[in-house]
Amino acid sequence: MDRKIRVCKKCLLREMDEAGYFQNMYEYIARMDEEERTSKEEYEERLAACKTCENLLSGMCRICGCYVEMRAAQKVRHCPGIHPKW
Repeated sequence: MDRKIRVCKKCLLREMDEAGYFQNMYEYIARMDEEERTSKEEYEERLAACKTCENLLSGMCRICGCYVEMRAAQKVRHCPGIHPKW
């Protein structure tokens, strides 16, 4: 049986330097299919709305625990607030 061995890439944030973490996230967003990714304009509008939210803490949404830059990049995602900002 031929199995590919999954190699750990130190996926825990505490095992990554901050620059490496951000580089990894932005590379992931850049590799998303265009059909799944929001336009640059919509992405920036979503992030601007998140920046005004009292539930934003260190780049994370305190409502759902997501990283807002990842959520904002995906067309099918939306703000998880009771009164969504986007």
